[in-house]
Amino acid sequence: MTATLTHHIGGSFVDGTGSRILDENPSRPDELVAEGSAAGPEQVDAAVAAARAAAPGWARTPIAERAAVLERAAGLIDADADALGTELAREEGKLRAEGIGEVRNAANILRYFANEAHREQGEVYASPRPGERILVVRRPVGVIGVITPFNFPIGIPAWKMAPALVHGNTLVWKPAITVPLLALRLAQKLHEAGLPAGVLNLVIGEPDVGPAIVEHPGIDAMTFTGSTAVGRAIAARLAARGVPFAGEMGGKNASVVLADADLDLAVERVAGGAFRAAGQKCTATSRVVVDDAVADEFLERFAARAAQVRVGDSIVDDVDMGPLVDGRARDRVLEAIAGARSGGLRPVHAPEPYASGSLAAGYFVAPTVFELVDETHPLWRDEVFGPVVAVRRAGDTADAMRLANDSVYGLSAALFTRDLGRALASIDDLHVGVLHVNSESAGADLHVPFGGMKGSALGPREQGAAAREFVTETTTVYLQGA
Repeated sequence: MTATLTHHIGGSFVDGTGSRILDENPSRPDELVAEGSAAGPEQVDAAVAAARAAAPGWARTPIAERAAVLERAAGLIDADADALGTELAREEGKLRAEGIGEVRNAANILRYFANEAHREQGEVYASPRPGERILVVRRPVGVIGVITPFNFPIGIPAWKMAPALVHGNTLVWKPAITVPLLALRLAQKLHEAGLPAGVLNLVIGEPDVGPAIVEHPGIDAMTFTGSTAVGRAIAARLAARGVPFAGEMGGKNASVVLADADLDLAVERVAGGAFRAAGQKCTATSRVVVDDAVADEFLERFAARAAQVRVGDSIVDDVDMGPLVDGRARDRVLEAIAGARSGGLRPVHAPEPYASGSLAAGYFVAPTVFELVDETHPLWRDEVFGPVVAVRRAGDTADAMRLANDSVYGLSAALFTRDLGRALASIDDLHVGVLHVNSESAGADLHVPFGGMKGSALGPREQGAAAREFVTETTTVYLQGA
């Protein structure tokens, strides 16, 4: 069954006035998941106007009432988790079980931020002057533009929007064009939960909708997740107008396997980080640095593990990895693999592209591993965003740390060692925002800060208590009695 796509503007679900949107199933591209029309430029203007009109009333609404909307929406999402997770799998290509897990995590994110109503909302400081107190109070920023990626179509929007909403901001949101249905479902659940008209406005479309939001004078701040190049371009445009920006961007994440590592554990966790969700996570493992003392054994085991990954339709239960999100993503990854072959890299596990059957018809790429000796190769440097891993041998631990840090990105890393001292030292040695010790590089919990270093981020961290630093402003009040 094909769903109908609409936009959510000023409390109403409306058809778009722009070009046609066809939301296809990447496992079976001839199957439409949803269809509709993109938002026109006048609809972006209407969305911003609706957000601005709703902002004063929403900001004055008691935080307990704002939180109650998030709680109700979380319950509605949980009640439909199986159906929503299946739609997510059909739309994005993530496995159905992973899709259901993401949906339930989105509900948990809403609940977590709903509990802001029970946390402190400011600070009181002593004053050097008698009879005075100094208060630091938080207030909403205003209208926040939100641009989200395809790879977590409900999880990332939830963690961006929940803190903004509970702290009294209004939103204009553009999701990735490849995953519009889950965006619409989240907007529907928030609407059903009682979110007032104009507080959340959803406008779907490319290539014009995103720039129209970024450049709109009615936007007070902008949050973005996507590529580093696009994020920096957006940040530059906003900086010229003095508009705050928070960007979670690219990653080229390394897993470091030291000589004393538990190789069974390392192989399994590196494979999970590299191939789960077809490598389409900003925290996915795309580089492996392995101590030369155990490299031969690790590579033999890792190749065998990659060969065991079952690739297929994302809603089939006995599958380990689904397709890439669309044909452009598949072709880009296959081009990177072809460049590795022609560049002389050693194939550790590098099957030929699927040439026949359902895997050839869909946007599937097999798990692929190459070993290289020259870290200037693009496969070591450039973000591929697919199930492709580049491996380098390290002469010792110091060399392994150097190779892991050899990137313009600094989002996530994994370290495999039995040495507690070495693990503790890696906190300083590895220049990343998220470090996993003896677990896969991918993954983040909702109650702790998430974000990267170097080219992986601009602005404050997301999630946990850190989230409110972007969605609120502080006023310092010097309070004395008359």
